[in-house]
Amino acid sequence: MWQERVRRIQNLMEERNLDLLFVVGRENLIYFVGTTQIECMALLIPKAGEPQAIVLWLDAAHVREKGMEVVPYYFPQETLVDKAVDCLKKAGYKAPRIGFEKYFVEFSVYEGLRKGFPAAEFINATELFYRVRSIKDEDEIEKIRKASQILCSGMEAAIKTIRPGISELEVLAEAEYTMLKAGSSGLPFRPQIVSGEKTLMSHPHSSNKVIQEGEVVVVHIGATYEGYCSKMCRTVALGDIPPEQERTYELLLQAQEAAIGKLRDGVTSEQVDAAAREVIAKAGFEKAFLTYIGYGVGLRQSEFYPIIGKGRKEVIQKKMVVDLLLPTIYKKGIGGPRITDTILVKDDGAEILTNYPRELIRI
Repeated sequence: MWQERVRRIQNLMEERNLDLLFVVGRENLIYFVGTTQIECMALLIPKAGEPQAIVLWLDAAHVREKGMEVVPYYFPQETLVDKAVDCLKKAGYKAPRIGFEKYFVEFSVYEGLRKGFPAAEFINATELFYRVRSIKDEDEIEKIRKASQILCSGMEAAIKTIRPGISELEVLAEAEYTMLKAGSSGLPFRPQIVSGEKTLMSHPHSSNKVIQEGEVVVVHIGATYEGYCSKMCRTVALGDIPPEQERTYELLLQAQEAAIGKLRDGVTSEQVDAAAREVIAKAGFEKAFLTYIGYGVGLRQSEFYPIIGKGRKEVIQKKMVVDLLLPTIYKKGIGGPRITDTILVKDDGAEILTNYPRELIRI
């Protein structure tokens, strides 16, 4: 499995004229090595040939089971970066162009490589990783499908728990416990079971706030299975909510359905976005609506390829998995409700993997 994934990213490396990818981000290690049981590791992917896994000696046997060349290091007398520099020098590198992940490289690792190869060039290769991960194989799809099934059980638990006088965190506790029992490896992002005016914040999170009668409650949660994520958002009307907010939810649901209807192999991200944005614009709310309405889903809950939004040129391809449509109408007294689903792209359409009722939930 990892061999094909390495070959695919080696093809992309040619575009950036990279000699080497230095991989330390956990998500990318899971992707290329094929196990979640990894820490304190680096993967060296050359532009041609086989990768080397620099692994803490205690974990070497586990990684070798994946069929990959393993170079153990013995901490504390050896460090990961020192062993990596030694391997690269033995391979003959002198002034390599090294591709990095943007978000995951510790300064000590960068400093060690810079010291070992003062003439090296360090290139931001983040997009290459997201691009190669955007097309899922059957194993990945099944893991996301399983995560989605687990997530639906968590959503059901959350909905059953919501009532006046209970805190957002109490609802979250029931949802997370249910998902863990069903096989989730944990939450993939800071969950958003939020209520009242908090639903209009850009990135709210669950707190000790007590849920009140007459409030909108947004339940935006996720689950993971063997490293792969699924996410879903539903909206609950607790008692009588303002009719403007009910209409907002119906509007967002129509926009989501329009976007899903456009989603298929060969369309562009901006075409999918335009289908949703047309619904919002006709209702007069485009200026109160965000630029982006979806992201890839996989080893992260929000992968940065493709990004579905206004002006985005990415071509949607079959076997991509994306989410659609989280933004609300950002206008006080009207906005707050939200909806999103994890969706598999197919040749002639799309399959919603988070198979949970999508109408406004009334309690």
